[in-house]
Amino acid sequence: MGEVSTLDSLSITPLAPKDIPSISKLFKVTIADAFEREGLGHLQADIRQETAAKIQMANAALNPQDTDVYFWLARSGGAVIGTVSYAPCGEDIRKCTDNRLSAVGELGSLYVLPEFQGQGVGSALIEEVMAFLRKRGISEFCLDSGYKRAQDRWLRKFGTPYAAVQDYWGPDSVHMVWLCSVRDPEDS
Repeated sequence: MGEVSTLDSLSITPLAPKDIPSISKLFKVTIADAFEREGLGHLQADIRQETAAKIQMANAALNPQDTDVYFWLARSGGAVIGTVSYAPCGEDIRKCTDNRLSAVGELGSLYVLPEFQGQGVGSALIEEVMAFLRKRGISEFCLDSGYKRAQDRWLRKFGTPYAAVQDYWGPDSVHMVWLCSVRDPEDS
């Protein structure tokens, strides 16, 4: 297991054009790490495709007049260490729920550098999205995962999934979708 770095004054900010190189590097590291930890490190083409799609999504978020995609970055000591997005419901969620959640926005692209995982960075990013949604009067969001490690965390944090589709990514794989309420900070 990798070294754990200590958080140095965590801050969360919206994505800015100057952040694209940092977020691109973060996606390359964290997506490859997620695949590796799932025993899928050999799927290099899939890793490259997922990384490129996330970078493209981040670039799209820089034009808020043209997109419904929003990104936030977590920083420690000025360095980008994590990211999260909020966007219209994605294709996997639509497929897994027979379009029942198509009108619900999706929390996604939650990635934290391996050395900063388990230190509350992901929770702080989720809270930033919830604050954003509360200000807009949005009461729920959805999220999904095919990664077993992430599913374990979401099961602890959000409980039973709204949907779980067996063999979604291949034999013995499960893709889970959660429908979550936007909570007030004092309810957490």
